[in-house]
Amino acid sequence: MLRPFLKPCVSFLFFLLLCSCTHEPEIKNPNTITVGSLADAKRLLPLLASDSASGDISGRIYNGLTKYDKNIKVTGDLAESWDVSNKGLEIIFHLRKGVLWHDGQEFTAEDVVFTYNTVIDSKVPTPYSSIYGPVERVDTLAKYTVKVIYREPYAPALESWSMGIIPKHILEGKDITNESYNRNPVGTGPYKLKEWVTGQKIVLEAFDEYFEGRPNIDRYIARVIPDTATMFLELKFGGIDFMGLTPPQYKLQANTDFFNKYFQKFRYPSFGYTYLGYNLIDKRFSDKRARQAITHAIDKKAVIAGVLLGYGIPCTGPFPPESWAYNPEVKDPEYNPEKAIKLLKEAGWKTGKGGIIEKDGEPFKFTVLVNQGNDARLKTAQIIKQNLKDIGIDINIKVLEWQALLHEFIDKKRFEAVIMGWSLSRDPDIYDIWHSSKTKEGEFNFISYKNEEIDSLLLEGRQIFDTGKRKKIYHRIHEIIADEQPCTFLYVPDALPVLHKRLKGVEKAPIGIWYDFIHWYVPENKIDWYH
Repeated sequence: MLRPFLKPCVSFLFFLLLCSCTHEPEIKNPNTITVGSLADAKRLLPLLASDSASGDISGRIYNGLTKYDKNIKVTGDLAESWDVSNKGLEIIFHLRKGVLWHDGQEFTAEDVVFTYNTVIDSKVPTPYSSIYGPVERVDTLAKYTVKVIYREPYAPALESWSMGIIPKHILEGKDITNESYNRNPVGTGPYKLKEWVTGQKIVLEAFDEYFEGRPNIDRYIARVIPDTATMFLELKFGGIDFMGLTPPQYKLQANTDFFNKYFQKFRYPSFGYTYLGYNLIDKRFSDKRARQAITHAIDKKAVIAGVLLGYGIPCTGPFPPESWAYNPEVKDPEYNPEKAIKLLKEAGWKTGKGGIIEKDGEPFKFTVLVNQGNDARLKTAQIIKQNLKDIGIDINIKVLEWQALLHEFIDKKRFEAVIMGWSLSRDPDIYDIWHSSKTKEGEFNFISYKNEEIDSLLLEGRQIFDTGKRKKIYHRIHEIIADEQPCTFLYVPDALPVLHKRLKGVEKAPIGIWYDFIHWYVPENKIDWYH
């Protein structure tokens, strides 16, 4: 008899807790940072870490030869310097000496060559093999010197070596897809794995022998909390120190004296976008007029206003406005249901039973997948559902756990449409996402897009070093993809991270706030926490 009242009671209790939280968050371990994550990691080896949750953790355990500095310039990581010659066809990397793996073994050039040979192995299901496609060979010149020879010019060459290097002495001759190697990583990075409780948390501890110096923060914990409302409550009570706020949380709940006293907020454009992707193998989406119609039927301004509360802008194509490859001449398709209906009629769709359009006796119905815990994507899907109903298309929304969505549906192409996002590299090389050769299981062109001109332009864009000439190529890519609408580019959201104020040394830069994490610190005197 009490069951019908359970949900309202729980919701009311949650509201009371949220409103009554006016005291200082309880921080049990000041020199530990705990971040909220909507999803658990899957694989921690860098060349297999294809999702954001895995990439975030992997990036703290492993180093590449290069990395970006705060101003988005390529700088050395495991490589302290390099020489580029023969018009960019040859790079000699001079590696740091004395770098240790977490098990105490020394990092050498042999590890770099082993990593390269592993990534290009056709038996290894990595989505990153193409970044070394133009490489002819990698040689060891000395214990701390590596020579890379390219068969053709490759503009993102230096950036491509930012992928984490893996240990030869542990993985040589092993099946690296084996779960044990992905759940027990040994890297050279500032943190090493201490504990992994599946679906709950990943605990990293500072590596005392890290070559840049031991990180100031002793532990980094990623807590899996697949609900942003629960995550925000944990933040206010001290259960986590960092999360990316949703727009409603940022605008309404985080704009109080209490919150401003104990937390520091940031806002900057994210270097990526959210999109509605179509499985282009499905005949319903094979005609670009149908895809264009769907885009014209979606009211992006309503989505940005209602879901993002204005913290974002419409997306026009595969490059966000922050990218130098962005084409400002490409305009966002107007919201125009009448034009959408006209395009559908041209494509052979006619009004059928119940107002749902049909073709060859088949109604235009499809399911959109969204990941659990991402309220913005769910709300976006709900607005799209109503928008498409207005033009006679019926969609169903299905919410799935993140890893299940990726590996059981996306990788295996068992989907009709999906709302996801891309976080992009700062170099505009988007070969892995859009080239027609990158459609295998686990690779990034899972929507199965194919266009011969795009394939040619993507290759050309990699082979030219002159930024002005590359810009023209990517502008054309932007133009073609925006016309074909292989997915509906929805919006570029603002990043809205929030962090407990005791963590000092945090600086917002063009690349974000995490670039200098190993130098963050917590003052010993608690009096200094909130100043």
